[in-house]
Amino acid sequence: MTIKDIARLSGVSITTVSRVLNERPDVSAESRRRVLEVIESNNYIPNNSARDLVKTKSDAIGLVVRGVSNPFYTDIIRAVESSITAGGYAMVMQQISSNEDELKRAAMMEREKRLRGLILLGGRFDYTPADLALLNVPFVCCSFANHYGTLTEEEYSSVAIADKETAYQAVRYLINSGHRRIAALITCPDDRSISQLRYEGYVQALTEAGIPLEDSLVICTETYNIQGAYQSMSRVLDDGGSFTAVFAISDNMAIGAMRALREHGRTIPESCSVIAIDGIEVSDYIDPPLTTLCQPMEEMGRRSIQILLDMIEGRSGNCHEVLPTVLRIGGSVKTLV
Repeated sequence: MTIKDIARLSGVSITTVSRVLNERPDVSAESRRRVLEVIESNNYIPNNSARDLVKTKSDAIGLVVRGVSNPFYTDIIRAVESSITAGGYAMVMQQISSNEDELKRAAMMEREKRLRGLILLGGRFDYTPADLALLNVPFVCCSFANHYGTLTEEEYSSVAIADKETAYQAVRYLINSGHRRIAALITCPDDRSISQLRYEGYVQALTEAGIPLEDSLVICTETYNIQGAYQSMSRVLDDGGSFTAVFAISDNMAIGAMRALREHGRTIPESCSVIAIDGIEVSDYIDPPLTTLCQPMEEMGRRSIQILLDMIEGRSGNCHEVLPTVLRIGGSVKTLV
């Protein structure tokens, strides 16, 4: 049975049937009764795709995840999904590689699914007003903000940590533990993204402590994955790299670096300390457990949805939240005498 059949049997137009299926108020009580009677007597189940074609907006919120294999996103995605469901909406998720443009994918999703709003999980830090012209619904940047772009704070929303300040805290922790030859494991020092922000925190901590910055101690991986960190650290150690501690900009990268260190005879933390940022679950179960500054992943997901729903439902406009991190002391940092 189709919508056309229902219209014929109930003696109303196809448009009226569509309005009843979509619970529109602009239908007379008699017409609504006849349509619902036909639907019930024929056990009709509405086709969601067909319904979407006649709706101006769906009840769906889109989630675009940039970086398909990043374990940092797991708890955020879970919190986002549960918060969306609790708010009476449905979630539509797409994962893209770190090389794809999340705004273009989000714009495609918005049009295809008639979304009410969007969460961008992971993304560029340099949006412009022209970029935003692609989107027609409210959105929230989750886990990042527009530090290197040209947007005003009134043009977008974000929920993230203070990346530069958190990196500074991590490196200060190593310095306060007696370390002065501290390597930084980053993707790139000038990528206008999270790596640059955390590298800037590393530089600030060294500068304030009077420790010279050495280019040889800045290890660039070009990727955020474990394998890339392992390979980059291995190359540096093969070349005789000398340092007593490593600051990795993510737990994932720290895990790769720790394997390379062990394979080169560097025990952790006895001959090399390691600290990172993220707090993913697996980093608390490696040997030794990683000392890291934990991001509040579930809270990040929940607050992103709360902000988005407030915008969708007209309670507030764009806003920005910076969430605190918590130092989780593991067994990967040694205090030097």
